[in-house]
Amino acid sequence: MRFVNRTKGEQVLEEKKRMEELVEILDRAARVYYSGEDEIMSNYEYDKLYDELTELEKKTGIILAGSPTTKVGYETLSELPKETHIAPMLSLAKTKDVGELTDWLGDQKGLLSMKLDGLSIIITYEDGVLTKALTRGNGEVGEVITNNARTFKNIPGRIPFSGRMVLRGEALIRYSDFEELNQGSGDDESIRQYKNPRNLCAGSVRQLNNEVTAGRRVRFYAYNLIELAGEGDDLPSLSEGSKEDELTFIHSQGFELAPYKPVTGDGLASAVDVFAKEVAESDLPSDGLVLTYDDIAYSKELGRTAKAPRDSIALKWQDETAETTLIDIEWSASRTGLINPVAIFEPVELEGTTVQRASVHNVSILRELKLGIGDRITVYKANMIIPQIESNLTGSDTCEPPKRCPICESETELVNENGSTVLMCPNEACYAKQIRALTHFVSRDAMNIDGLSEATLEKLISKHYIRTCEDIFHLEKYRDEIISDDTMKIREKAFENLKNAIESAKKASLPNVIFALGIRGIGLATAKDIVRKYPDITLSGFLSITKEELLAVDGIGENLADSVIAYVNNDRNRELVEKLDSILQVSTPEISTSEAVLDGLTFVITGSLHTFENRSACKESIEKLGGRVASAVSANTDFLVNNDIHSTSSKNKKAKALGVPIITEAELRSRMEAIFP
Repeated sequence: MRFVNRTKGEQVLEEKKRMEELVEILDRAARVYYSGEDEIMSNYEYDKLYDELTELEKKTGIILAGSPTTKVGYETLSELPKETHIAPMLSLAKTKDVGELTDWLGDQKGLLSMKLDGLSIIITYEDGVLTKALTRGNGEVGEVITNNARTFKNIPGRIPFSGRMVLRGEALIRYSDFEELNQGSGDDESIRQYKNPRNLCAGSVRQLNNEVTAGRRVRFYAYNLIELAGEGDDLPSLSEGSKEDELTFIHSQGFELAPYKPVTGDGLASAVDVFAKEVAESDLPSDGLVLTYDDIAYSKELGRTAKAPRDSIALKWQDETAETTLIDIEWSASRTGLINPVAIFEPVELEGTTVQRASVHNVSILRELKLGIGDRITVYKANMIIPQIESNLTGSDTCEPPKRCPICESETELVNENGSTVLMCPNEACYAKQIRALTHFVSRDAMNIDGLSEATLEKLISKHYIRTCEDIFHLEKYRDEIISDDTMKIREKAFENLKNAIESAKKASLPNVIFALGIRGIGLATAKDIVRKYPDITLSGFLSITKEELLAVDGIGENLADSVIAYVNNDRNRELVEKLDSILQVSTPEISTSEAVLDGLTFVITGSLHTFENRSACKESIEKLGGRVASAVSANTDFLVNNDIHSTSSKNKKAKALGVPIITEAELRSRMEAIFP
């Protein structure tokens, strides 16, 4: 073996090369994170690489241009207007050591608060009314999202204070709302592209169409007063006094606060332990804690660095990790063609639960982790919630993406998507695509064909009675075979019901048909936006839509526009749409130009109706006026519509328990006077 002595210069060059790699990786991760797209690495992985870069900068004395250690955020990329902040929105210094946190606080009184994992927002109220809302952007310049902020579920429409108040807080989507939106009625299929509440929130807050934002259940939690101007002896001072007094004043104006506790050095460690338990059970996404000095005058004396204030510090969670053995990589196919890797490992206990699976997200991360079957790996729960692989102790790097689709055996393709390598099945006839695409096509918010469950579709496909969506409308020619086939379990009466459902589905609304096509990222809400923008468009005319026309639709950006164009430029898709156009009687829904008097309100409809033909007609009327109809009563419901307000039904009971008003059909119509005078 030959030993080579490296000179100091060679060592610095190697370290500089590694720094360049880290800057590139972190920059790409930040770009995806701040634009609200799916992350390419977890917070844990980002922090680890960030800390490595920081240490190399200290060691070498070199800070590369564009290093994330010198930047607060990432440049805004959307078409929203931009505006300079009245004061920079800085990042926080961070630690994972509670002892370091205690030393930092010293003999001062502090406020320890939950570090919420959403999108930082600065809002301004003047004369009691919300006049401006800005995202963090790059820390100096943010995006103007005032109209979107007005749709946040818990933000005050008017406050008692009549002067000027500027405060900072976090826009977020609660875990319960995120799960409900993902499993809900399917009004917005694009929600399912987001893996966690933080990403969905970032994408929702930055929508060009605030109707989309209104349906995403975004909430605002305040944590800092930036400016206060007005008259009165009771106003908290921004130059002296207590930050807790500031928070009390903010709360008195109707704002919800980020959960916090007053602390001193002696009780800080126990307060952190209490928060750790609360965070694990909380409905609010959180990625750590924030400690700030309570004394405002003392905080002002400390000033700030170019990147962070000196009066606050963040504690990042020391995630509980466990060592285990990788058993397998499972490749899961979807109707969009993506084949996603999932790690299967020997079960371990983490944060009180048994874990044996973790998403690897894409091929890029699979390769970065150098995974191989039998490798010893460490796993953790990101923010104590989502199982992730932390590191690979073996690094055998023997796992390769399958050359063929696990479902249809077609040759797979590696595709670059947003800077990451993903595995795709290009076969349009892939069984996984067929099942999921057809299930989507017949679903309630698409073609709404009762009697065609996923299990039934699987049997019809296996018998070759159905191959494409078009074949559903010719199913009657296989009537005798289906009825006589014992494995199908569809007898004459059931087949007649199915036939009638298929016949009824031929009369369809254009947004529902566009949604039914299963274009990646296009949900029902977006389909409605397209038709609202171009009310004269037909189903066959949709095939001629241009990218420029799509980009003119609120809420559609480059990625969604490219997705639609890729779909309509595909010969197989064009042929299908043209055949459907010849079969279906497609109507364009009436677009109300009246004021959206129900904008941002969520309704649940139950019981019998007297003046509406059915619940679908009632729902359609509500949606025309900007409202939303949900299937279940929750804390996010504004009104339960029930002509029997004294009913003891489960929905009435839940509405009363949650304080949700129960209104009759007549009361609903009175709120819809723009359409029903």
